Amino acid sequence: MWSWNESAWFALGVSTALKSVAVLGAAWLVAQLLRGRSAASRHLVWTAAFAAVLALPLLSVVLPSLSVALPLLDGGDVPANLGSNLVFRATASTAAPVADAKSGSAAIGTAESRPRHPDWRTLFILLWTGGTAAGFLQMLVGWAAIARLRRRARLVTSQEISELVQTQGMRRRIAVFETGRGGMPMTFGLFRPAVFLPAEVEGWSKERRRVVLLHELAHVRRGDIATNLLARAAFSLYWWNPLAWIGWREFLKERERATDDLVLHAGARASEYAGHLLEIARTMQSPKAVACAAIAMARKSQLEGRLVAILDNGRNRKTPGRASAWVAALLAVCVAAPVAALHAQGDAAPALPADVDATIRAAIVQKNHQMLDDAASAAERLQRYDIAQKLLESSLAIRGDVSGSESVDYGMGLLKLANLERRRGELTQAATFYAKAVSVLGNRPEAAAALIYLGTNAMRNKEPDQAIDYFQKAQIADPDQAGTALMWMAVVRQYQESAEEAESLFKQALAAEKPGSPDAATTSELYAKFLQQQGRGDEGKSLRDEAASVWKAEGAKAKPVRPDSASIAVRVGNGVTAPQVIYKVDPEYTEEARLAKYQGQVVVSAEIGTDGLAYNMRAVRGLGLGLDEKAIEAISQWKFKPGTRNGKPVRVAATIEVNFHLF
Repeated sequence: MWSWNESAWFALGVSTALKSVAVLGAAWLVAQLLRGRSAASRHLVWTAAFAAVLALPLLSVVLPSLSVALPLLDGGDVPANLGSNLVFRATASTAAPVADAKSGSAAIGTAESRPRHPDWRTLFILLWTGGTAAGFLQMLVGWAAIARLRRRARLVTSQEISELVQTQGMRRRIAVFETGRGGMPMTFGLFRPAVFLPAEVEGWSKERRRVVLLHELAHVRRGDIATNLLARAAFSLYWWNPLAWIGWREFLKERERATDDLVLHAGARASEYAGHLLEIARTMQSPKAVACAAIAMARKSQLEGRLVAILDNGRNRKTPGRASAWVAALLAVCVAAPVAALHAQGDAAPALPADVDATIRAAIVQKNHQMLDDAASAAERLQRYDIAQKLLESSLAIRGDVSGSESVDYGMGLLKLANLERRRGELTQAATFYAKAVSVLGNRPEAAAALIYLGTNAMRNKEPDQAIDYFQKAQIADPDQAGTALMWMAVVRQYQESAEEAESLFKQALAAEKPGSPDAATTSELYAKFLQQQGRGDEGKSLRDEAASVWKAEGAKAKPVRPDSASIAVRVGNGVTAPQVIYKVDPEYTEEARLAKYQGQVVVSAEIGTDGLAYNMRAVRGLGLGLDEKAIEAISQWKFKPGTRNGKPVRVAATIEVNFHLF
């Protein structure tokens, strides 16, 4: 398992991506509606939008969830069929345990590892992170380059500059530096703003120096250095989003036009200012290394539009006041907060606390471990195992404080932690918790499940005698688990090639199990397979038939997984096209099924929704030993191209056959 939960990061990434599209799309729409207003107003909109999307990931985590149930549209009005003429197939394969010639037992260690290909969700996260890191690295390189340029530049002081700063009503000290020849005038410095002018400044006319300084001082006055950093950070985070590219381009364009408006407000003649700007853009350029950090006076790509705007006397050049900035900030919060908190879910979506630490503190004060157990169950369903572990560990501490570390309640808390580790694939850690639970629970019925797991763990560690001992203890602890314990004892003896004893134990297991139960069906299939290996396959036919009838009955009464409000599905044919699988996850083998050399087919009934996901899944033909759950868990991650009728997506009934195979 990964030390971090890639599923949770992926879910956060997808959610944030969709929300960023909504926020930036809304900003684009507002900017279009404000085409008759000033450039400064539109720049304010884009600044607020970039601030909002930059805060989205954090807000999505810290804000309470605003859950919205979204009914799934089925797009049809034909009653759902009991069967389906659409069949998909998947296969789960793993290495079977092999006999150990020296001990006569099975070498039932961890299955032979095969090359693991990176999960596509992990690739998504790594690609996004890599692009973002490259963007931030480019910013750091630019800041380092401009800082080096500042150290090497010559500080310029003159009465002309001081008077110009005073006329603009600026109280901050603005440093002016002279750089090399041919450098573009630019502004940089978040806390110590500075203006950089080329060496040619001494040969400029007084009017050109004035308008250039007015332009650069306007950037400082408007706070463009800070907003440029904010917008650039957001752009680097959402580098893959076309709307982010559009927003960044519009942000730069409106910023320069708003700055030009301030220069014109200061008394510069439009025609002369346009001429100076054109000449500077033609003869000077900013170093590439500092382009993404400093604010350059002129970009050739935007020059034409700026000149048109400067010479247009009918333009609105009003500068929004502080009140407008506060309104924009408030609107950004009003948009970003509910969007960040929004979590679309169906009727059965698990409820995970928004603030886990607060939930833990509240549970400790109330001495209520059940509150944490429920939250841990929700986290586990979402595969947020680290959070589930944190909650269960706190729950265990509360159980210990209230009932003592030798109590049954404490032992049950250890079982919950063991079950969590087992589900997340940490088998050794699970065995440790199960052993602790057994030491607390002793021979109580609650310890039987832990003893059976410890028995299978001993099998995996090539300790058949130890495994038998655990299974016998489980049989004593809970007579209701005697059938399962006897079945595993039969498997151990089968590994040891004690055929007569293995058959006797299989028979005892069937006698102890409730007829028609899933446990009895699993034992029947394993017993039938044993008889087939002994050359007595005909004797096992009735056992296989009986197991098949049990699984069929269980499938008929099984509750659908991930139920939703829509219950209408159509079959392929009569104008209905079949869905197509575009992404498939192969199921994983459970360790118990691998140890028992259990294989076969799970048949899952499902409905492929108009969103390309599988719903209302149930195993209409199961296997047991956790394979049914593994099949449904894998199918829930599949992606389909939805089926259609008359070009419109519809919900389609399907059957999915999952073959579990040992090699």
